[in-house]
Amino acid sequence: MNRRTFLTASGATTALLSLGGRSASAQAAAVRQYLELQKYTFASAEQKAAFSAFLKEVALPAYNRLGLRPVGVFHEDKEGSPLFVLLPHPTAESALTLNHRLLADATFTTQGAAILEAPKPTPPYAEIESWLLLAFKGMPSVETPVNNPGRVFQLRIYESPSLKTGQKKIEMFNDAGEIRIFREAGLTPVFFGEALFGAKMPNLTYMLGFESEEALKAAWGRFVKHPDWKKISALPEYADGKILRGITNLPLRPTDYSQI
Repeated sequence: MNRRTFLTASGATTALLSLGGRSASAQAAAVRQYLELQKYTFASAEQKAAFSAFLKEVALPAYNRLGLRPVGVFHEDKEGSPLFVLLPHPTAESALTLNHRLLADATFTTQGAAILEAPKPTPPYAEIESWLLLAFKGMPSVETPVNNPGRVFQLRIYESPSLKTGQKKIEMFNDAGEIRIFREAGLTPVFFGEALFGAKMPNLTYMLGFESEEALKAAWGRFVKHPDWKKISALPEYADGKILRGITNLPLRPTDYSQI
């Protein structure tokens, strides 16, 4: 979905802002972050380099001035890979009004003019895809589990065949203990989020961080042997064949300016 489109959709605004209502469940949701995940693809290495410089020098400082922190910027470890940007918002309104607030920032618009005002013949990127996620109640905000130079990440998307089966997989993480088991095994999370808007719906999306590829492999090995994981994964209600239709796994590395 084009980011500009969903940020200006009044129906989406009403639906999201209603999550901050007066019911007990809405109040619980209000303390959970809204996570904007962007994917930028590029037609050339030069285009990617120019946009990456814009993110580093102009966009990230502007995001931070607006209270969005930490901001993560990641890419796959291969030539021509997209850039993924993770923006943690404190409220739905923050996500929905981001573009307007950025354009009201004179420093941002002046320093970023070459990108922000790029004409059709020389666009700053080939395409943007965006997802808006609501952080899980079991992990309501973004964490930064690793910060060493050689750290690696996994971005994983679990698609479900229907709305109720998607909620069942979320229940498995939140209520059946899977997030706890992840942590005990060393699968240290950056975030868990339920997709509200975006592709591959319904889905949940999460990111894990590790000090190294070796640590990543070791942690997954401990996870599959964890006795509590064996118990809940054996329950018929949580069988993959019943509640999942596909898993996307993207190994990512942070840019040198990523705050995650």
